[in-house]
Amino acid sequence: MAKAATADDVAADAPKKSKKMLFIILAVVLLVVVGGAAAMFMMAGSHAEEGEDEHADEMSEEDPDAKALAAKKAKLKKKKEAEAKGLPPVFVELDPFTVNLAPETQVDQYLQVKASVKVEEQPAADNLKVYMPEIRHHVLMLLSGKKASELGTTEGREALAGEIRNSINAIVGEVPTNKKGEPEEPVGPVEAVLFTSFIVQ
Repeated sequence: MAKAATADDVAADAPKKSKKMLFIILAVVLLVVVGGAAAMFMMAGSHAEEGEDEHADEMSEEDPDAKALAAKKAKLKKKKEAEAKGLPPVFVELDPFTVNLAPETQVDQYLQVKASVKVEEQPAADNLKVYMPEIRHHVLMLLSGKKASELGTTEGREALAGEIRNSINAIVGEVPTNKKGEPEEPVGPVEAVLFTSFIVQ
Protein backbone atom coordinates (compact mmCIF):
# COMPACT_ATOMS: atom_id res chain seq x y z
CA MET A 1 0.00 0.00 0.00
CA ALA A 2 1.38 3.44 -1.03
CA LYS A 3 2.65 5.58 1.72
CA ALA A 4 0.72 8.86 2.09
CA ALA A 5 2.72 12.03 1.52
CA THR A 6 3.54 13.74 4.73
CA ALA A 7 3.46 17.49 5.27
CA ASP A 8 7.29 17.43 5.36
CA ASP A 9 7.51 15.83 1.84
CA VAL A 10 5.12 18.40 0.39
CA ALA A 11 7.09 21.20 2.01
CA ALA A 12 10.39 19.81 0.54
CA ASP A 13 8.96 19.56 -3.04
CA ALA A 14 7.54 23.10 -3.00
CA PRO A 15 10.92 24.91 -2.94
CA LYS A 16 12.27 22.67 -5.76
CA LYS A 17 9.28 23.49 -7.98
CA SER A 18 9.42 27.20 -7.16
CA LYS A 19 13.20 27.29 -7.97
CA LYS A 20 12.59 25.64 -11.36
CA MET A 21 9.80 28.08 -12.13
CA LEU A 22 12.01 31.01 -11.07
CA PHE A 23 14.81 29.87 -13.43
CA ILE A 24 12.35 29.51 -16.34
CA ILE A 25 10.90 32.98 -15.72
CA LEU A 26 14.39 34.51 -15.47
CA ALA A 27 15.44 32.82 -18.74
CA VAL A 28 12.34 34.10 -20.56
CA VAL A 29 12.86 37.65 -19.23
CA LEU A 30 16.53 37.57 -20.23
CA LEU A 31 15.63 36.44 -23.78
CA VAL A 32 13.03 39.21 -24.10
CA VAL A 33 15.50 41.86 -22.89
CA VAL A 34 18.32 40.68 -25.20
CA GLY A 35 15.96 40.41 -28.19
CA GLY A 36 14.55 43.88 -27.53
CA ALA A 37 18.02 45.40 -27.20
CA ALA A 38 19.13 43.77 -30.49
CA ALA A 39 16.01 45.04 -32.29
CA MET A 40 16.54 48.58 -30.97
CA PHE A 41 20.21 48.50 -32.01
CA MET A 42 19.32 47.42 -35.57
CA MET A 43 16.56 50.02 -35.86
CA ALA A 44 18.87 52.75 -34.53
CA GLY A 45 21.49 51.79 -37.15
CA SER A 46 19.02 51.98 -40.03
CA HIS A 47 17.66 55.33 -38.76
CA ALA A 48 21.21 56.67 -38.52
CA GLU A 49 21.87 55.70 -42.17
CA GLU A 50 18.60 57.31 -43.25
CA GLY A 51 19.52 60.42 -41.27
CA GLU A 52 22.92 60.56 -42.98
CA ASP A 53 21.31 60.21 -46.41
CA GLU A 54 18.75 62.93 -45.62
CA HIS A 55 21.49 65.17 -44.23
CA ALA A 56 23.58 64.58 -47.36
CA ASP A 57 20.58 65.46 -49.55
CA GLU A 58 19.96 68.67 -47.59
CA MET A 59 23.63 69.63 -47.74
CA SER A 60 23.86 68.84 -51.47
CA GLU A 61 21.12 71.35 -52.21
CA GLU A 62 23.06 74.10 -50.45
CA ASP A 63 26.72 73.16 -51.02
CA PRO A 64 28.14 71.92 -54.35
CA ASP A 65 31.07 70.27 -52.54
CA ALA A 66 28.62 68.29 -50.41
CA LYS A 67 26.74 67.29 -53.55
CA ALA A 68 29.94 65.90 -55.12
CA LEU A 69 30.77 64.09 -51.88
CA ALA A 70 27.26 62.61 -51.70
CA ALA A 71 27.54 61.38 -55.31
CA LYS A 72 30.90 59.76 -54.59
CA LYS A 73 29.51 58.12 -51.44
CA ALA A 74 26.53 56.76 -53.40
CA LYS A 75 28.89 55.35 -56.04
CA LEU A 76 31.07 53.73 -53.36
CA LYS A 77 27.97 52.29 -51.67
CA LYS A 78 26.80 50.76 -54.97
CA LYS A 79 30.23 49.26 -55.53
CA LYS A 80 30.27 47.72 -52.04
CA GLU A 81 26.77 46.31 -52.53
CA ALA A 82 27.83 44.72 -55.83
CA GLU A 83 30.92 43.23 -54.18
CA ALA A 84 28.81 41.93 -51.28
CA LYS A 85 26.47 40.21 -53.74
CA GLY A 86 29.49 38.69 -55.47
CA LEU A 87 28.64 40.36 -58.77
CA PRO A 88 31.56 40.48 -61.22
CA PRO A 89 32.49 43.78 -62.89
CA VAL A 90 30.98 44.45 -66.31
CA PHE A 91 33.07 45.47 -69.31
CA VAL A 92 31.84 47.24 -72.45
CA GLU A 93 34.10 46.98 -75.47
CA LEU A 94 34.31 50.13 -77.55
CA ASP A 95 34.68 49.94 -81.31
CA PRO A 96 38.26 50.76 -82.42
CA PHE A 97 39.26 54.40 -82.89
CA THR A 98 41.62 55.60 -85.62
CA VAL A 99 42.43 59.32 -85.64
CA ASN A 100 45.02 61.72 -87.04
CA LEU A 101 47.00 63.19 -84.18
CA ALA A 102 47.67 66.90 -83.75
CA PRO A 103 50.64 67.80 -85.99
CA GLU A 104 54.08 68.14 -84.43
CA THR A 105 56.21 67.54 -87.51
CA GLN A 106 55.65 67.59 -91.26
CA VAL A 107 54.93 63.86 -91.15
CA ASP A 108 51.32 62.90 -90.44
CA GLN A 109 50.90 60.67 -87.41
CA TYR A 110 47.88 58.71 -86.37
CA LEU A 111 46.61 56.79 -83.38
CA GLN A 112 44.76 53.48 -83.42
CA VAL A 113 43.16 52.47 -80.12
CA LYS A 114 41.03 49.60 -78.88
CA ALA A 115 39.60 49.97 -75.40
CA SER A 116 37.12 48.49 -72.95
CA VAL A 117 35.20 50.39 -70.30
CA LYS A 118 34.72 48.94 -66.80
CA VAL A 119 31.37 49.80 -65.16
CA GLU A 120 29.65 48.97 -61.89
CA GLU A 121 26.79 46.81 -63.13
CA GLN A 122 24.88 45.61 -66.18
CA PRO A 123 22.26 48.42 -66.23
CA ALA A 124 25.12 50.94 -66.47
CA ALA A 125 26.60 48.96 -69.38
CA ASP A 126 23.22 48.99 -71.15
CA ASN A 127 22.97 52.75 -70.60
CA LEU A 128 26.40 53.26 -72.16
CA LYS A 129 25.24 51.53 -75.32
CA VAL A 130 22.31 53.95 -75.58
CA TYR A 131 24.71 56.92 -75.50
CA MET A 132 27.39 55.30 -77.68
CA PRO A 133 27.18 57.74 -80.65
CA GLU A 134 27.69 60.70 -78.29
CA ILE A 135 30.45 58.86 -76.40
CA ARG A 136 32.31 58.02 -79.63
CA HIS A 137 32.06 61.64 -80.80
CA HIS A 138 33.58 63.03 -77.59
CA VAL A 139 36.32 60.38 -77.46
CA LEU A 140 37.25 61.04 -81.11
CA MET A 141 37.50 64.77 -80.43
CA LEU A 142 39.64 64.10 -77.38
CA LEU A 143 42.00 61.72 -79.22
CA SER A 144 42.43 63.92 -82.28
CA GLY A 145 43.61 66.79 -80.07
CA LYS A 146 46.52 64.76 -78.69
CA LYS A 147 50.14 64.83 -79.89
CA ALA A 148 52.26 61.71 -80.39
CA SER A 149 54.77 62.99 -77.84
CA GLU A 150 52.03 63.14 -75.17
CA LEU A 151 51.16 59.48 -75.70
CA GLY A 152 54.69 58.07 -75.85
CA THR A 153 54.92 57.29 -72.12
CA THR A 154 52.98 55.10 -69.72
CA GLU A 155 52.00 58.19 -67.74
CA GLY A 156 50.66 59.85 -70.89
CA ARG A 157 48.52 56.83 -71.76
CA GLU A 158 47.24 56.56 -68.17
CA ALA A 159 46.33 60.24 -68.24
CA LEU A 160 44.48 59.69 -71.52
CA ALA A 161 42.54 56.77 -70.01
CA GLY A 162 41.49 59.05 -67.13
CA GLU A 163 40.40 61.78 -69.55
CA ILE A 164 38.30 59.30 -71.54
CA ARG A 165 36.71 58.00 -68.31
CA ASN A 166 35.84 61.56 -67.24
CA SER A 167 34.50 62.37 -70.70
CA ILE A 168 32.15 59.38 -70.64
CA ASN A 169 31.07 60.01 -67.03
CA ALA A 170 30.25 63.61 -67.98
CA ILE A 171 27.79 62.22 -70.55
CA VAL A 172 26.14 59.43 -68.54
CA GLY A 173 26.76 60.75 -65.00
CA GLU A 174 26.93 64.23 -63.54
CA VAL A 175 29.50 67.01 -63.29
CA PRO A 176 29.60 68.57 -59.80
CA THR A 177 30.80 72.14 -59.34
CA ASN A 178 32.81 73.71 -56.54
CA LYS A 179 31.85 76.83 -54.55
CA LYS A 180 33.17 79.05 -57.33
CA GLY A 181 30.90 77.32 -59.84
CA GLU A 182 33.82 75.63 -61.60
CA PRO A 183 33.26 72.05 -62.82
CA GLU A 184 34.98 69.24 -60.94
CA GLU A 185 35.77 65.64 -61.91
CA PRO A 186 32.60 63.99 -63.27
CA VAL A 187 30.94 61.29 -61.18
CA GLY A 188 29.45 58.37 -63.07
CA PRO A 189 29.32 54.61 -63.54
CA VAL A 190 32.61 54.27 -65.46
CA GLU A 191 35.34 53.05 -63.11
CA ALA A 192 38.17 52.64 -65.62
CA VAL A 193 39.11 52.72 -69.27
CA LEU A 194 41.39 49.83 -70.26
CA PHE A 195 43.37 49.89 -73.51
CA THR A 196 43.56 46.53 -75.27
CA SER A 197 45.54 47.91 -78.22
CA PHE A 198 47.42 51.21 -78.54
CA ILE A 199 49.38 52.04 -81.71
CA VAL A 200 50.94 55.39 -82.59
CA GLN A 201 52.41 55.70 -86.11
